[in-house]
Amino acid sequence: MNPWPDLRPILKGIPWVIIGGVATRAYMPERMTKDLYILVRHSDEVEVRERLDAGGYRAVSPLATPGCRYRSADGTEIDVILGEYPWLDAALARGCQDPAGYPVLDLPYLVLIKLAASRVQDAADISRMLGLASEEDLERVRTVVARYAPDDVNDVESLIYLGQVETGRVAPQPPRECGPTAARSS
Repeated sequence: MNPWPDLRPILKGIPWVIIGGVATRAYMPERMTKDLYILVRHSDEVEVRERLDAGGYRAVSPLATPGCRYRSADGTEIDVILGEYPWLDAALARGCQDPAGYPVLDLPYLVLIKLAASRVQDAADISRMLGLASEEDLERVRTVVARYAPDDVNDVESLIYLGQVETGRVAPQPPRECGPTAARSS
């Protein structure tokens, strides 16, 4: 398991979670990443900045999304994302942890945030996490996605299927015919 800075003492009392590639290790085998992203409420921005500053982190640059990149004296960088999502309070209250005991975003909400990022790596992460998820967790993901990102429901089903094929939980389905040939055989 890759070591990451332990922000729990610095941010004690402030709700926060790890998101991004580091958070996925709570739901699938760890993959290499050089980035540590954390998510906090936008309203906690000043307190988080003051605490990180007191903990030896310095603001380096703003992010493309609301937030800021911080760097420690040893060069470790942390991207702090300032969230105002309608689901954020529920997600922060969930209390999930990765194998190292760090707070991570609960699976359904991690899927939401990765869907919104819509990068190839995020789709791969979603597929792997959902391919390994229990049926109970898949239902929680389906419920949260249907509520907060209904346009993504079909994509999530496809990513579940692809992940289950990758992990061997289901056999791949043979391709169906489409186009004029398929129409004639119907």
